[in-house]
Amino acid sequence: MPQEEQRLTVKAKPWTSLHRLMVSLPIFIMLMGVLVSISNLTTVPWNIEPTGQSMATLTDDTDVTFANPTGEALPSKGTYQVSERYITLNMTSDGNLTQETGVRGKANKNGVQTIKVLIREPQGAAGKRPGVVFMHGAGYGTCDNSFGDVASDMASAGFVTAVLDKPVWNTTDVNRDYMASAKAYDQVIAYLRQLENVDNAKVGIYATSESTWISSYLLQDDPDVAFQILLSPMVFSPRQSLGFFVTQDFTLAGANDGYQSIVQRVFSADTDLFSLTNFDLDTLKPAAYAVPTFVAYGSKDVMTAQVDGVRAILHNAHQANNWDVTVRSYPVANHVLRLGDESEAGTPFADAYVNDLIDWAVGTTAGYTQTSERVAGAGLYQSIGLPGALKARRVGTIYGVIVHVAVVLLLMASTILGLVALGRKIALNAQWRRNRREAKRAGMLLPAKPVVLGFAHGFGGSLLTLTLTTLAAMLIFFAGLGQVIMGVVKLAWGGAPTETPGVMYWSWPVIQVVSVLVVWAWSRVFMRLIEVAWHRGLIQLPPRREAVRNIVTGAEPVLASTRLGRVLFWLVAFTMLNVLLFFAFWGLFVY
Repeated sequence: MPQEEQRLTVKAKPWTSLHRLMVSLPIFIMLMGVLVSISNLTTVPWNIEPTGQSMATLTDDTDVTFANPTGEALPSKGTYQVSERYITLNMTSDGNLTQETGVRGKANKNGVQTIKVLIREPQGAAGKRPGVVFMHGAGYGTCDNSFGDVASDMASAGFVTAVLDKPVWNTTDVNRDYMASAKAYDQVIAYLRQLENVDNAKVGIYATSESTWISSYLLQDDPDVAFQILLSPMVFSPRQSLGFFVTQDFTLAGANDGYQSIVQRVFSADTDLFSLTNFDLDTLKPAAYAVPTFVAYGSKDVMTAQVDGVRAILHNAHQANNWDVTVRSYPVANHVLRLGDESEAGTPFADAYVNDLIDWAVGTTAGYTQTSERVAGAGLYQSIGLPGALKARRVGTIYGVIVHVAVVLLLMASTILGLVALGRKIALNAQWRRNRREAKRAGMLLPAKPVVLGFAHGFGGSLLTLTLTTLAAMLIFFAGLGQVIMGVVKLAWGGAPTETPGVMYWSWPVIQVVSVLVVWAWSRVFMRLIEVAWHRGLIQLPPRREAVRNIVTGAEPVLASTRLGRVLFWLVAFTMLNVLLFFAFWGLFVY
């Protein structure tokens, strides 16, 4: 037998199961090694200890009382009738006043926003009155739909109150200009100070949630602010505060620990790369707590680190030589100190919250000495520790962006090419059927059915199965993450956590198992490619004559007999492998 013929005969022998296993197993190990390494390299060190922190209050009674040696009758809620009037201010995007007329709710082309201010005044109140400027939390509140009840109640107790449209210009919640916002609120403080019926040394602020970051800048710019009422203060930097909030709520919502690890990666993003500089604001400074401060929390508030927050407030206040800090915690109250679901309109404030803050503000501005306990109400509780070591990780952020952009682009390209192949198949089949009918009528030889993709050796079926399986795993991933997010939103609005977590719990291990099976299946596909190429003489040395030409022309295909089929296979295969890299980035290959 000639040597060439003998070589072909030997190489044409089919591989045994052991041979296939010995080829596919190293491929599987290498793929898993890459994916597991990526998952572990993108894991962020995360310390949420100590867990279950608590701070006992000195009494359950939240009443605020002051020594009143003269027996003077102090105003309280409802003492005065309240009148309302509006003023309009035009502010540039840096928080300064201007004569140019802007646009309400946003900035005009020159960066000027028209800000409407609702002034409430106590009718018949003698002398110069203390004043309060209200500062908005997250969102886009106006003077007409925000703080209406508490501002009216404080006005009825003798305060001149000012609620303004939230100064946002053309920013959003993620790129809000906090320093410019502080200047804008200070412009309203300046307006109150110059009113004839206002004591310019007794104008304070009422800040809630997001605006407690702004109030820090405000007090540094204007140390003459007389007092501050802080409702659910965030205290720490946005990165730490939001990282705590989301991690705690993922746990309370019943999410699998795997989904909780997503928080670590998200809040380690280097947002400076995207010109988002608010994540690491340095607002925790003594100057922010250098004035008499009333702090209020609700026991159902799942957004704030209350124990760590109170400790930090007291520490910084004492650093500023301010010992006039009062803390009140109200049972069953949510993030905005209201009862029930925050998403519902008209929910009442908790217990005696409004009466307490009014009594505190009246006594404080009158210069009296507080006799009630400084820390009172429900005990403070914090389920996890503040992630104080959380920081931006630039390399991980860049890699994550590359992976996500690549997945999106590849999915789009694969979809487009798949639609092209489908359209081509439909068109060619329609033409073939017409030609076949004409050939039948003419009694001619029937034309062969056109080949669009021409997948060989079962690669087409394998590609379809693996693609659908991988995309199904991705769909389950997003379904689980979506349920977690909805659960967190429900908790943030004051709802109760679900007793049956469902897909947010079981989907993570299911995706992990499916991902391993998909990797094994891909290793078998690559093994089959090697086997077929071996039999075709493509990877033996020296290569068999005409092997490359026959593969290119489709005479002896390894993958497919058409170029479209080969391009589609490799594009979709590369896309699905990038989806696995996407899973690896989010920690699905951490076991």
